[in-house]
This record gives sequence, structure tokens and C-alpha cells, in this order.
Amino acid sequence: MPMMQSRRQFLTALLLAGTTRLLHVQPALAAEGELETTTVRLVNDGSICIAPEYAAEELLRAEGFTDIRYLRVPQNAFEATIARGEVDFSTDYAAKHISTIDAGVPIVILAGVHVGCFELFAREGIRNVADLKGKKVGLKEAPAALLTLMAAQVGLDPTKDIRWVTGPTLDPLDLFAEGKIDAFLGFPPEPQELRARHAGHVIFNTATDHPWSQYFCCMVAGNREYVRRYPVATKRVLRAILKATDLCVTEPAQVARRIVDGGFTSRYDYARATLSEVPYDNWREYDPEDTIRYYALRLREAGLIKSSPTRIIPEGTDWRFFNELKRELKA
Repeated sequence: MPMMQSRRQFLTALLLAGTTRLLHVQPALAAEGELETTTVRLVNDGSICIAPEYAAEELLRAEGFTDIRYLRVPQNAFEATIARGEVDFSTDYAAKHISTIDAGVPIVILAGVHVGCFELFAREGIRNVADLKGKKVGLKEAPAALLTLMAAQVGLDPTKDIRWVTGPTLDPLDLFAEGKIDAFLGFPPEPQELRARHAGHVIFNTATDHPWSQYFCCMVAGNREYVRRYPVATKRVLRAILKATDLCVTEPAQVARRIVDGGFTSRYDYARATLSEVPYDNWREYDPEDTIRYYALRLREAGLIKSSPTRIIPEGTDWRFFNELKRELKA
């Protein structure tokens, strides 16, 4: 009964928050034609920052999807599952999508969802990234590429100047909280847990600190074959996710309760805090191609990819749906 009640409350909030936009979209839906498929498979990796993807389920049903699956996929297995066609869409860090395209995995980046969600925690005495020289830095599932780019930006050699401590066999978050390593880079719910444990202080936040705050962090990518075969379905999936992104701003308590009740995360307090801290309100204002160009250049300079933006952008992006939806879902 509590689950049904929460689902009903979420649907009520959805209708109250989105009635105008839903009504506005109906003519566009008619013009798009029939869905080519009513099945969509999305990623569930346990990270709270991709809440719009989790919260989109009822919106996807409203778009005509009847078989909606959230597949539990570890962070390091996205590329393999997409390449095998087991997942249709995933929301992930922009630089990770670019590395995936560089490796020849058949994905296409379609939209930006939000700006930064990564926070770099450090013990007392460490004030900035340059102070990490010679220090032990932990990563659980956060991409090493981000900290590599941060280190290179301040003149450090990431391979020589930083002593990496990684998961998942170790638990770098616990090691940091216990004072056994010097810094930790995490994304929700990890920063929320460290704050609850009063561990360290934040020396860098990609949601607020330049240059990272000027670009999308998490972006939606689709399996290339799905996008090619099912353009109507692709646009409707993106529409649902972007509407859910708006709900993260207008109805954060309801979205937090929804993703907890749906089993995507276990802590309501961490989910609610994430929805307050991550900038979900500016997806209309940022240019996703600028994000891809910036990260591709930095990744190539750091030797992490071989491709230039002139290859990544035409081969691995498609902004048609996003641009149409920005016009369609005007605030």
C-alpha cells in the first residue's frame, strides 16, 4: 500500500507540474507518427545524479512505452552492454561517453541532462588540486579521467604525482573517512555520505567550479542501431527524461521518494540532498556540442583518447531530437 500511495502521489505531482507542457506536446506526438517499438531498456547503476532517468518511468508510459526495463549495470560495464545491444540508453559522464566512442563502441550522444555532480574531498591541509602532489587519492566508481584532467590542468603528472587508490575490492570512501588516504573523488550518493560522516572538506565541485561548471556533466547516449531504427521512440525517450529533469527541480521530494520506492537507491535523505545540490535547472541553457568539443580536446591532450572532436562529433553525436525538444518544452 505505501508503494501504491507513493506512485499515486508522484503521478499527481507529475500532472500538476507538467500539465501545460503535456498539453503542449500532444500535437507534436501526433505529427511524429506511431512508435516503432514499445520497449526501452535503460541503465540502473545506483548513482542518484541520473535521477531523471529513474523518474521517467511513468512519463515513458505516457509516451506509449509498455515494456520499460531498468537493467542493473556496473559503471565499468556500460560499454559492453551497449555494444551487445542489451541497453538502449544510458545517462553517464560526458568524458566517459567520448572515450566509449573513441573505442569504437556503437553509441550516439543525444542530449545533456545536468551540469556537475562530482566533488573532490580532501583532508585538512589540502586546499586545492595542486596540493595533491604525492598524496593518496581514492576513487570508487568515479572516472579517473576527470581527476586526470584536473591534475593536468594545474601542471601535475597524474601517473607520477598522484598515488591512486581505487575500488571496488578496496573501499576508498571508507579509507578516506577513516583518515587513511588524503583525498576522494565521488558522485552521489558518495558526497552525501561523506558529509553525513563529517569526513574532510570539498576542494573542488564540478557544479560550481570553472571550467567544469561551464559544461554538461551527465549526458544521454543511445545505442546507435536503436536510434537509427526507432527515431520516434528515441525522441519520446528523450522527452520523458527531460520532463523528469524538470520534475527534479519542481518536485524534488516526490522524485526522491519515487526513486527510493522504485529501488534505485536506498536513502531518501541522500536522494533529496542530491536533487537540491545538482543543477538540473539549466539543461536548456548549455550547448551539448560545446561539452563534447571541450572534453574531447582535453582527453586527447592527456593521451586518454586518440580521436579529435572533428571525428567524435560527426560520428558520435546527434542533436536533432534535443534541439526539437528544447523548442517544444520551453519553460
